[in-house]
Formats: sequence, C-alpha cells, structure tokens
Amino acid sequence: MSAVLLALFKDYETAERVLVELVKDGFPTDRVDLTCSDEPGRAACEPSDTLHGKLAQYFGTLFDLDEERESARRFADCVENGAAAVTVHPRGVVEIERAAQILKRAGAQEVAQHDLVSDTWEHAAARSASPWMRNFWIESTSDAHCIYCRLFPDTEHSH
Repeated sequence: MSAVLLALFKDYETAERVLVELVKDGFPTDRVDLTCSDEPGRAACEPSDTLHGKLAQYFGTLFDLDEERESARRFADCVENGAAAVTVHPRGVVEIERAAQILKRAGAQEVAQHDLVSDTWEHAAARSASPWMRNFWIESTSDAHCIYCRLFPDTEHSH
C-alpha cells in the first residue's frame, strides 16, 4: 500500500472545506477522498451488507498492518457516528508536508498515517516552493500538428 494520511473531522462541512483546500493546493482529485456516513465514497464499493462493514473494510485496506487494524475499526466507528474522514494519498516529501499542514490547520480531531517513510520515486509536487518553469510557449513556426509533434518531430503518434 502507498503512503496515506487520514484525518477525522467532527462534521461533513469541515471535511468538505478541507477537501476543497487540498484540491486548490494542487492535489489531484483521484488522490483525495471524503468519507462520511451519508456519502461513503469509495467505501460504498466494499463487499459488505452494512455501512459499518463497508467502512471497516475500506479503512482496513488503507491501514493494512496488524498494528493498524484497531485504528481502522475506530475510524469506521467515528464515521458511522457522524464524523467525516479526509484521506490523502501523497507522493513525496513535499506533498506529505503540505497535506499534513492543511489537515492540522483545519483542526482535525485525529490524523493517522501509513507508510510515509518509504521513499517513493514519483514526485507529483516540486521539491521547492516555486515552480522551475513559469511559462511555456511554443511558437507556431512549423507545420506541427500538436505540441507533441513539435517537441518530438521524429516520433510518430496518433492524433
């Protein structure tokens, strides 16, 4: 399993604001989730007959180590009883730090983490605070069909 940060919030409205802030900060929507009893999100796809079972299975897939099993059940209990959870799948040190800052600043009741120490090769965020490229402009001085054709003129691809 990859790195996970999960924060519990007292209500859906707070968790939703945090989710929006994460997306505005640059986290892709497929790497942030909101889970609550009324809108279980990805937990709804788990094969269980009860909401608690679905939540426990979902959180159990995120926190799959033996010592994390009790936390997964506790998250399921909290969400079933009205709390909301925001899950972030960060990639790299910069995203882990940014997500942790946003979650703490929003007043999370609890923040749990899984597998944050493993060094991942994928970096979706820059290592520095400012982008290395600010503007990108391709002059239309060639007969290139698209940007890919312009950058890689000797490579064929479908249009």
